[in-house]
Amino acid sequence: MLGGRARRTVPWSGSEQAVGCAMKLFLCGDVMTGRGIDQILPCPVNAELHEPYVRSALDYVRIAEARNGPIPRAVPPAYIWGDALDVLQAMQPDARIVNLETAVTTSDAWIPKGINYRMHPANVACLTAAQLDCCVLANSHVLDWGEEGLLETLATLHAAGFRTAGAGIDAESAYAPAVLERCAAARVLVFGLGVATSGIPSDWAAGESKPGVAFLPRVDLRSAEQFAARVHKAKRRNDIVIVSIHWGGNWGYGVSAQEIDFAHALIDLQAADIVHGHSSHHPKAMAVYRNRLILWGCGDLINDYEGISGHEAFRPDLGLMYFVTLDDSGELAEVEMVATQMKNFRLTLAPAADSQWLCRVLSRECDRFGTTLTMGLDARMRLCRPDRPEDA
Repeated sequence: MLGGRARRTVPWSGSEQAVGCAMKLFLCGDVMTGRGIDQILPCPVNAELHEPYVRSALDYVRIAEARNGPIPRAVPPAYIWGDALDVLQAMQPDARIVNLETAVTTSDAWIPKGINYRMHPANVACLTAAQLDCCVLANSHVLDWGEEGLLETLATLHAAGFRTAGAGIDAESAYAPAVLERCAAARVLVFGLGVATSGIPSDWAAGESKPGVAFLPRVDLRSAEQFAARVHKAKRRNDIVIVSIHWGGNWGYGVSAQEIDFAHALIDLQAADIVHGHSSHHPKAMAVYRNRLILWGCGDLINDYEGISGHEAFRPDLGLMYFVTLDDSGELAEVEMVATQMKNFRLTLAPAADSQWLCRVLSRECDRFGTTLTMGLDARMRLCRPDRPEDA
């Protein structure tokens, strides 16, 4: 039942001309391994914070422990991923892409902005433990410790073997795609964009010789056309393009008309096969436009918010792992999702009742975009469309 009425659904599939499946991608929203998470890893940075009410990152550990019990210290790198590693092993994606929303640095050059995230570079193994391929950096925390912190973040991630997108030593590198060659059929190009609506300061924009992020002051048709020109300079025949966008506020399910128009324009201009949105602390709706997937907001996957009160109605302890299968024309073939819960700063599989709640809420939000979700007996959610007469 959805909204009090029964409805039949069919799994999403691409065009009738699609032939086979080219690749499966793992996507998620924010991975925030700084602050409290960093403090339980083997080599934490100085715990001092410059927040209005919290002065030590260890306080976030204590808040979480007050909610769910003791959290071990100096945990192995794989600890924070918990059950997610088994899910990744079972799903076997061709590429793994996350929004890494923290600086990886020992820099003390903090920027006065209220909240500052950083993880010690010696803890980068917590990212390699999940065998990630690409860390998107166009977000509102990557420059929390200044340009010095960004440069150390880039150096650390590249030395560890990660591709990065959305930030760089200058504008050319910030806007350049991460190129993933994990599948023989095609390359995957990942572009990162940070939008002012997510809280990214305008002076974080990368310049001709200035480190920073790939920044958009607004999303409109002109911005889409300018960005599409960059995509087409980099894109080869058969390449899959993911545009990973940090936009919008932290709470609420709304999607603005400007965001809808921008995502549609990217697809119309053949500059995106997947629009990968993030910034919201909880998952938002999904849409399919011209057989291309739009994730309006993927929510947080890993953070240190456990035990913090104030937005319980959104269930920010719940996250989603997205597995997106594309056919060999780049069109959407299937979307499967696994719900997770953050507990003791470790990902666990969400209880069945919580997964079903999330499925209902997101189905309600997806209805606006002509999609819905179903829950299978395997506890995976699947993106579907309402049954149509021609599907009978």
